[in-house]
Amino acid sequence: MNLICIMTAQGNGVYLESNNIIYTAVFRIQECGFFLLTAMGYKSFDSYAQEYDSWFIENANVLESEVKLVASCLDNAGEVLSIGCGSGLFEKILADEYGITIRKGIEPSAAMAEIATKRGMEVMIATGEEADYGVEKFDTVLFNGCPCYMQDLGLALRKAYASLRKGGKVVVIDVPKESPYGLIYNLALSVGTWDHPLLEGCSPLMPYPIELVKQANWRTTSDKIEMIKQAGFEGLRFSQTLVASPCYTHLQVEEPCEGYDKGSYVAITAYKY
Repeated sequence: MNLICIMTAQGNGVYLESNNIIYTAVFRIQECGFFLLTAMGYKSFDSYAQEYDSWFIENANVLESEVKLVASCLDNAGEVLSIGCGSGLFEKILADEYGITIRKGIEPSAAMAEIATKRGMEVMIATGEEADYGVEKFDTVLFNGCPCYMQDLGLALRKAYASLRKGGKVVVIDVPKESPYGLIYNLALSVGTWDHPLLEGCSPLMPYPIELVKQANWRTTSDKIEMIKQAGFEGLRFSQTLVASPCYTHLQVEEPCEGYDKGSYVAITAYKY
């Protein structure tokens, strides 16, 4: 197995498999002081999987900031089910860098699920609304970055509640609609492109592909809080990252902090008592 490593200025490495993937790699040093790997081409996976993983690979510091937030919510996680696990990129990094093992996932994209399987996960190909999570099988159910792509998040949360053992927790992480990233994503959506005078000088250095922005429906934090409570969860806790303006989040890795009032990636952890 060949591994590709993105090195930050802090000396931390993020490792990505290159099995069945053809990379044209370009390393360069930004003023912000990190090495950046750009994956210019994939082979064997559809365009959705390519766009998703490429964006995270290109945005090394943003990726690491988000991984740190996810990891901070998974202390004593027990057996975890990852909803919308995508390519298993986060799960792979969590295992390699934090010792957090997530073996089971649910993912609607067959191409993404194939990558996740190669990274060691057992993936059910289904939407979060359609899938059978089981009853009292897990200690943690993770929704990382997928709520904005779900048509019926409330249904998925109710399934998550049923699948958790007593004392288990749900972790819901996404870009809030009211956050700086949420606002600029919706602005890009409204004008249909990142190449617009209204976005000049304020958009992320390497923005999320507009094709994927068009598929998302960001919800406010208050909307998600209400859905989580309606599903039966209690004891809500909040943490956040990507506090810097979207045009500066690539400059350094951020540590997660409490609350949900300023970050563009917010985690809500709630419990089944």
